[in-house]
Amino acid sequence: MNKQAIKDHKDLGIYKIAFEAAMKIFELSKKFPVEERYSLTDQIRRSSRSVCANLAEAWRKRRYEAAFIAKLSDCVRGACRRQAEAAETQTWIEFAVKCNYMDVEIGREVYANYNQVLSGLVNMINNPSPWLRNH
Repeated sequence: MNKQAIKDHKDLGIYKIAFEAAMKIFELSKKFPVEERYSLTDQIRRSSRSVCANLAEAWRKRRYEAAFIAKLSDCVRGACRRQAEAAETQTWIEFAVKCNYMDVEIGREVYANYNQVLSGLVNMINNPSPWLRNH
């Protein structure tokens, strides 16, 4: 990636993938049964959006390596010892597919998007220096 072209968290390829996946999940979850409103629908929307929110917050904290890595880790591992937000979203996708609320192929596509997100986050955590702000 060309660091110079990235001026905002919204310019990060990983953020774009996560945001588009969250929006796709939002659209798909509109068709989930009403009895899932307070369980699957809320959970899958929350975890998918949380990935984007934590990544945006990490970007703002990149002046301090430890804070940057900690916030990126929230995307991967989750705060309060929760499952990783991205991995949690993948679990909800699996439930949606198994319950026949989401088409198998669409589920695979969105699941694969979160694999890309997880991979990118781990790479950023393991090699934060290109992303840090020096001033």
